[in-house]
Amino acid sequence: MLKISTFEKKFIDSEGRQRIFNGVNLCDKGYQKNPNDKRKTYELNFSEDLISRLSENGFNIVRLGLTWDAVEPEPNKYDEEYLDKVQKVADLCEKYGIYFYLDMHQDLYGGTVNTPADGAPAWACITDGAKFKPTRFVWAEGYFWGKAIHRCFDNFWADKEYNGIPLQTYFCNMWKHVAERFKDHPALFGFDLLNEPFPGTDGGKVFRKLIANLAKTVITDKRCKKLWMIKQLVTGNAIRVLEPFDDPSLFRKVTSAGDELIRKFDTGHYSKFINKTAKAVREVTDNGIIIMENSYYSNLGIPYSAPAVNYDGKREENLCFAPHAYDLMVDTPAYKYASNSRVGSIFDEHKRSQDRLGVPLLVGEWGGASEGTEWLHHIRYLLDKFDGNQWSQTYWAYYDDMLNDHINTCLRRTSPVAVCGNIVKYGLDRENDIFTLTYEQDREYSLPTEIYMHKAAAKIECDGEYILEPIGNNGAAMLKITSGTGTHNVKIQF
Repeated sequence: MLKISTFEKKFIDSEGRQRIFNGVNLCDKGYQKNPNDKRKTYELNFSEDLISRLSENGFNIVRLGLTWDAVEPEPNKYDEEYLDKVQKVADLCEKYGIYFYLDMHQDLYGGTVNTPADGAPAWACITDGAKFKPTRFVWAEGYFWGKAIHRCFDNFWADKEYNGIPLQTYFCNMWKHVAERFKDHPALFGFDLLNEPFPGTDGGKVFRKLIANLAKTVITDKRCKKLWMIKQLVTGNAIRVLEPFDDPSLFRKVTSAGDELIRKFDTGHYSKFINKTAKAVREVTDNGIIIMENSYYSNLGIPYSAPAVNYDGKREENLCFAPHAYDLMVDTPAYKYASNSRVGSIFDEHKRSQDRLGVPLLVGEWGGASEGTEWLHHIRYLLDKFDGNQWSQTYWAYYDDMLNDHINTCLRRTSPVAVCGNIVKYGLDRENDIFTLTYEQDREYSLPTEIYMHKAAAKIECDGEYILEPIGNNGAAMLKITSGTGTHNVKIQF
């Protein structure tokens, strides 16, 4: 497989072709196998059949989730059997032409049993005496008012010691061990250093500020029609109360309450941490892209303020930005009411961050799932937005039989894979079932432009020579076009 790197705001392969990646998250957060277990069990049961079917369906990258607890269950002792399981999935990815990037996942800081949390091992959870409490409403509530979770993050960002060694030193050494294991893997795309970093106690303050500002906005802003909102509540249509916040400017008015604290976190604790961790990885290998994420609250569109990764007085050359975003309705029966304008404005903010950083953007998490099909319009909207920005993406997340579910009618789609030169634009006209691509070829290339086609085409129009290579037995094919310098237009009618 060709090595992938970054150039300005695009991904390129070792032949210089611009690359677009469409993928999915494969993440085993672990589970408590027996009631008395003190640690979660991690199985990584991602089979060869699954990986081969992902390839047939046009997925060419996976975000492969690991956790610190799974890698380092005891201080300085790494679970090689677990890493063997990760290696097996990575090898399957290579076999079927899929790239992978390693995501050090966390939710609610730690992988403690009897909680929905995953991430750090129990020994690295320094709570200062605060107790983890069971979930009462939603899985994320520990971020909002969980004192034990806040103290864990506070102590991690403060780099408190455990057995005389700072927590972040353990974390960096763990990453060095993982990087050493996978540094020369042919399918390696990069290193996602920490999932959705959370500010700790200041994160709880952000939540309270958001709630207070929401209440103030409802009371004082004329766009919030209070009598109408009350009527929705008393008539059993509570979900419609959020409709005024489909207006991106009104939604942003609420979320702006968190700007100052998130800016402080991004430019302080987080920037220092990611520079240190990236440097640790680079002490092991120059291979793989360093992937920086936004904080948990920037998933709501609060501006991301961290500078580009920088260590030893120089900027990381092989860097990308991998933000996340979800609509407020995600993972609920009300997902059919997800607001395209609201989540679109969040991704517009991520675009501004990309432009500031001057790096490629890969949407690390987006989507979610719900029952039925009424929410699929939202998924199509987001995919079209990603295409318009020439963004790569990994959908959150794979679930059993996903490839046979309604969601795959959206995710399985025609898309450029490798383009000789610079992409001008591409996209799918869903109404007429037509895919188009315009690109400018700057020189002769030793390899062709490649486009994944999810089904057989009625007509292909292009000004170069092309061949079709079937993929699997479901009608998919790779369209390979050989062309010369100049501007080229491709049109595929299905």
